[in-house]
Amino acid sequence: MKIDIYSHIMPKKYTELFARKNKAIEQRVEYRSVAVTDLEVRLRLMNRYPDVLQVLTVANIPLETFAETADAIELAKIANEELAGLVDRYPDKFVAGVACLPMNDIDAALAEADRAITKLGLKGVQIYSRINGEPLDNPKFKPLWEKMAKYDLPIWIHPATYDKLDNDIGLFSWPFETSSAMFRLVTAGVFNDHPNLKFIVHHCGAMVPYFQKRIKWVLSLVPNLYPDIKHPEEHFRKFYTDTAVYGNTPSLMCGYDFYGPDHILYGTDFPLGPKFGLTGETMESIQRMAITESEKEKILFRNAADLLMIAH
Repeated sequence: MKIDIYSHIMPKKYTELFARKNKAIEQRVEYRSVAVTDLEVRLRLMNRYPDVLQVLTVANIPLETFAETADAIELAKIANEELAGLVDRYPDKFVAGVACLPMNDIDAALAEADRAITKLGLKGVQIYSRINGEPLDNPKFKPLWEKMAKYDLPIWIHPATYDKLDNDIGLFSWPFETSSAMFRLVTAGVFNDHPNLKFIVHHCGAMVPYFQKRIKWVLSLVPNLYPDIKHPEEHFRKFYTDTAVYGNTPSLMCGYDFYGPDHILYGTDFPLGPKFGLTGETMESIQRMAITESEKEKILFRNAADLLMIAH
């Protein structure tokens, strides 16, 4: 079996209510992608790859940006209940769900994280690279890092468009935003506070693997800039990442060189992007990697199973 750590969905009740609350979401590519919103279409596509189990994350339309606080709290609860129901109903398709949080109310987000994990059985939480424009090193988010460290479950970080950057439909701004979020978490000392905290970032770690030497040398030029972070490049290696680089094996090898085989997980972006997420092409790109078969097995299955505490 293989585990797709980063697949996207908008469950039915959540989607219908969200659209009633804010018509603007109907213009989003996620809303208009039938395989994201129509479960039957999704299941038919998944039947092409019966050996792939998906981890469900709610598709990128951040509640804190598109919903008022009270609505965001309601929508998060509905989404998480639907995710838990799908995992329970289709155990041969969905191995886990990831909680959607109303991050425009941090207290409500913390309470929903508790409920989603302890009551609904979800296996982590998803946030965005900025929370409605706010960077992740804002101290008000610290309680979420502490909570997830105690649960020992991952935090998925999905890139979000930042309006002050050029609008390039996420082509280069998303990798930048992901890398910037990682930088802010590292330099804020999050891994000093919680050495084993687990973040999963999209698209093979964005810019970080490519710029690994630049990270090391540029930060060393100003040694007292972050005095509590002794080896910042090593903190960047603590992130986990996926393989959603559209079948590009050289990109995966760059990620492998930086993160090693234990911090890369098979993830496809299903069903977004070309060919509904390039499930097969992503699998083939991993098989082409110049690494051992046991390391490929880690990427395709074991790393995700360990992170999610799934027996194997």
